[in-house]
Amino acid sequence: MKKIINNFALDPDEATLSQFAHCCNQEFVEKAALMPDAHSGYVAPIGAVLVTKDYVVPSWVGYDIGCGVIAIELKGSLVEKIRAHETEIFKAVKGKVPMGVGETSEPKSITKEGREGYEKLLEKFKKSPHKKEIVQFLEGKAKRHLGSLGAGNHFIEIGYSEDGKAWIVIHSGSRGVGYKVAEFYMKKSAGKEKEFEQTFPLHKDSENGKEYLNILEFGLGFALLNRMEMGRKVIEALEEVLKKKIEWELWVNKNHNHAVPDPEGDLFIHRKGATPAKKGERGVIPGNMRDGSFLVEGLGNKDFLESSSHGAGRKYSRTQAQKEFTMEQFRETMKGIKGTVSEGTIDEAPMAYKDIFDVMDAQKKSVKIVCQIKPLINWKGEKRRGKGNK
Repeated sequence: MKKIINNFALDPDEATLSQFAHCCNQEFVEKAALMPDAHSGYVAPIGAVLVTKDYVVPSWVGYDIGCGVIAIELKGSLVEKIRAHETEIFKAVKGKVPMGVGETSEPKSITKEGREGYEKLLEKFKKSPHKKEIVQFLEGKAKRHLGSLGAGNHFIEIGYSEDGKAWIVIHSGSRGVGYKVAEFYMKKSAGKEKEFEQTFPLHKDSENGKEYLNILEFGLGFALLNRMEMGRKVIEALEEVLKKKIEWELWVNKNHNHAVPDPEGDLFIHRKGATPAKKGERGVIPGNMRDGSFLVEGLGNKDFLESSSHGAGRKYSRTQAQKEFTMEQFRETMKGIKGTVSEGTIDEAPMAYKDIFDVMDAQKKSVKIVCQIKPLINWKGEKRRGKGNK
């Protein structure tokens, strides 16, 4: 059977194409597609969709299990009120949501909904194959990562759509939970403590394969829960500053970094930074700190493997961006937006990314745009970046 491989990447470099070719050449890969925002990443390129038969590859999912985006619509006329109180809101959210590598929540600050959701995930996990040391981690300090943002390209944003609605958009994943799980099972799949950060597959019916798929499901659920927890904290902060109750509605909460079973058979869809886009499926595609995000609906395009980009994609690496751009340029491009504009986030400056409008145009056969959410306030965790950041 001939493999189905499509490349929709905009100006991919040799490293990206080399990583993609390496993945596609694995005998257990049946289909693959590279999204418009693709760039080189960690083992598998960011923006890759890889469909495998019988095998799952922990290193292709990577450290940031369940990375994705949530969009929450805020009811009522709030945009001008938010603008008028942006400094207070910025400070209030920073006080409620831990941001940055290593920053975690105090147990007493986690909401009732968050605690209950975590316990349900944990109980379900314990009913399927698992390692004792993973349970000990999940029953211990893992819960403290709930409601925390992380760093790198993870962000919290309050913005507005053209029709005057206010929105909360949050991009984050499973934090330390995903990192711990990824490292543990990459070593298991490699069978060694060193040089494990490579392509080592796990068969779905093997002991390690069953365990990994179980903890992977936990990590994906934790990521959804983490973004909901932060969403509730942002709404709490808004209510305190604006001194009013805010009605809200969840528009979507979607992971774009995962390996999930294909309902058609013994296949696994690895999305390494790619948004699921089945027909009518909602998603969020962030652009950058200046241009905000796009709410989209999938068109179910089979050539794209029912997927789309997960963002604009990096044009400059973090190191290149730090050398290329000045703080003056960063501040100038962020005029009118209250945000984390600092030396610690200069590698997240809008200029470090590809043109989001070009990316959206390149995938108009995969998703249709519902609306653009332009930023009012943007938060990012500063400095010290780990392997989980894309």
